[in-house]
Amino acid sequence: MTSVSLSDYPPDLSPEEEHYLLTNVKDWSIAHGLAVRPASAFVSGEQDPSGVLATTAPVTLFPSLFPQSCFEQGLGIQTAYNELYSAIARDEEWIRGIVEELVEIDDFVENLWKVHLEVKKEGYAQDLSLGLFRSDYMVHTNPETKSLGIRQVEFNTIASSFGGLSSKVSAMHRHLLAIDAYPSSTSSVIQAEALRQSKATSSLAKGLAAAHSAYGKSRSGFPLSVLFVVQDPERNVFDQRHLQYSLLEESNARSFRLPFHRTLLDTTVDADRNLLYTPPSSPSTTYEVTTLYLRAGYSPDDHPRAEDWKARVHLERSRAIKCPSILTQLAGCKKVQQVLATPHSPHLRRFLADEHVASRVLETFAPIYPLDESKAGREARKLARHPDAAARYVLKPQREGGGNNIYRQKIPEFLDTIPQKNWPAYILMEMIEPPPLRNAILRNGEVQKGGVIGELGVYGVCLWRNESGEGAGEIVENWEAGYLLRTKGDQSEEGGVAAGFGAVDSCCLVGDS
Repeated sequence: MTSVSLSDYPPDLSPEEEHYLLTNVKDWSIAHGLAVRPASAFVSGEQDPSGVLATTAPVTLFPSLFPQSCFEQGLGIQTAYNELYSAIARDEEWIRGIVEELVEIDDFVENLWKVHLEVKKEGYAQDLSLGLFRSDYMVHTNPETKSLGIRQVEFNTIASSFGGLSSKVSAMHRHLLAIDAYPSSTSSVIQAEALRQSKATSSLAKGLAAAHSAYGKSRSGFPLSVLFVVQDPERNVFDQRHLQYSLLEESNARSFRLPFHRTLLDTTVDADRNLLYTPPSSPSTTYEVTTLYLRAGYSPDDHPRAEDWKARVHLERSRAIKCPSILTQLAGCKKVQQVLATPHSPHLRRFLADEHVASRVLETFAPIYPLDESKAGREARKLARHPDAAARYVLKPQREGGGNNIYRQKIPEFLDTIPQKNWPAYILMEMIEPPPLRNAILRNGEVQKGGVIGELGVYGVCLWRNESGEGAGEIVENWEAGYLLRTKGDQSEEGGVAAGFGAVDSCCLVGDS
């Protein structure tokens, strides 16, 4: 059979070929936990009243083509990004300057800062912080030289999801290759050495284990554990479970899941500021928590009640190592990304003294502008208000998770709906122009084929000491921790898998051409 070219990838399948491929994708996914709880629009609560059902996570049938040089660039720069954001999280005064621009117009940022100030008044009990980070990129085609490079979409400092599923989907694509589920015409493109396995599950679990170990011995006399603070209900539960299972299997570290709304019910902070957790399933057993891994708390939706903010103070003032701390979460504000990436900004060199490292990070920035009253902000406002100019930009608020951004010609009309005093809560980012690709996505049992856009997320683990006590500012652990590829239809602006826009994918590495 004639080999397909990159421009014809993936090939059209016969009905028999597609049936064989789909059957194996569905069965392998469920058998290996590449799954999510079904959305209510797919399976209603009446059909699944006990919440026992699972379905294949949205996945691509083929691994997507990705330039190897861009892939290596993203993985190679991650430890520098870990260093950068750990340094930002340690610089309270610098973060204060960012927060002061936002507190009058962003209640969520204001409340996070209030948590920090309340705990600071008493004094922090733990000088170690853990970051399980993810830096997201898209491939950008230089319009003049046609060369390819990566541009950063955003940097995630809290609840960096899909590490567990990313390892599974790259393993699935390798399995499909091994059983000849891909037509022989793809053999010149899909080769075992081109399918890069993601190590995210074990690497992120290793990061949690490093914090668990660095915490030291129990001071309360109770056994030690890691606590996953989660949303409830959680559709993406299996992604988190894979980290829990790896943590236990590889490091023998016990972990529990605490729904965020039960924080004040199931945990206490004793006189020595130890965080103690009593599982509702075993009320006679108490654990001292070494590490708090927040997979909730990144959105105002997680804090609908005043008690939820009391819970954040409660957790932050404890001696448990936070992943992330409040200051680390604030470091992930889009405003921080904008301040670093605004052309001619001096801030990057504040945190990365090595000029070579700083220049490598700078190469990954897309132009980003404020919408404040500065000179750059006034210019950005003109661009954002003009429909033709706005077509080159995306407007982003200070939020994690998919579904929050405003794109292109919708920007002027959106700005007209909010007071101008609130505009500085947003940043204006130049759109990244990726090369055209095609793939097929399986979502809720249906196959969607056509043009796609991929977003590479590179995970990083960083454990550091804060600016107080012995070893202040020291980075204890720092490594790149695997990758995630999220792919969406090229008609969709958003890319969040959990938000219903993207699919979990893996990279088939190819040359830049």
